[in-house]
Amino acid sequence: RLVSKDGRCNIEFGNVEQSRFVFLIDIWTTILDLRWRYKMTIFISAFLGSWFLFGLLWYVVAYVHKDLPEFNPSINHTPCVENINGLTSAFLFSLETQVTIGYGFRCVTEQCATAIFLLIFQSILGVIINSFMCGAILAKISRSKNRAKTITFSKNAVISKRGGKLCLLIRVANLRKSLLIGSHIYGKLLKTTITPEGETIILDQVNIEFVVDAGNENLFFISPLTIYHIIDKKSPFFHMAAETILQQDFELVVFLDGTVEATSATCQVRTSYIPEEVLWGYRFAPIVSKTKEGKYRVDFQNFSK
Repeated sequence: RLVSKDGRCNIEFGNVEQSRFVFLIDIWTTILDLRWRYKMTIFISAFLGSWFLFGLLWYVVAYVHKDLPEFNPSINHTPCVENINGLTSAFLFSLETQVTIGYGFRCVTEQCATAIFLLIFQSILGVIINSFMCGAILAKISRSKNRAKTITFSKNAVISKRGGKLCLLIRVANLRKSLLIGSHIYGKLLKTTITPEGETIILDQVNIEFVVDAGNENLFFISPLTIYHIIDKKSPFFHMAAETILQQDFELVVFLDGTVEATSATCQVRTSYIPEEVLWGYRFAPIVSKTKEGKYRVDFQNFSK
């Protein structure tokens, strides 16, 4: 498959001449596309790394100003930072500064301009790191890709007559009560073709038009819909038959585009069907019924039957 049943693309890029530096230029998209385990590793490393780095700098400031206990400072000695006695206390002060905990035990004095500058610089950098990393986590959670997981397609497509015409039918359902606004359904038939010039084209794409009884634009997608493609002379399925469809080599990729009602973000759901998943001469079992209370009930146990 080029596209798996859950919509992931089975493709890899080899011998890309462009430097990987271009991915660092668009660092925001790169971070969003990372898997959760890599994102959380970067999240933790960014905070721990900055705390430890500035902890070293605070230790250097205290060492240069001879504030540490090993220098035996006099009673009248005013340190750059109060109560920094070693690397551990410098790390704790760095953490308190960046996350603005402020225990009140360690603080910067007016004795050193370097310490004041370092405090300002760490505070500004800490806000930037917080904004970027927390924004990336929030954006990852709220991506419309997650909304696509609550849109499901039937495991099989069927070919049967509908309205007196031979059609290829697929069932799609929205598992949430919130709508997808401006939904649009279409398909691509992927197959290997040979041109009249003898060129072999792998993954040649042919448009497949899908419709529902209410049209394929602005679907009222509150209950499962059965979309269908009319097999006429213009259809690439026209020359296939029940006896020969399993010998065909194709992949039907179906797309559903829409706008998430809650976030106004665009969303795309996709799945694919290979010849073994296209059943000739079958119909989908009914799944919508009306209860005694007047509600419409959808039985998802029969969704793919």
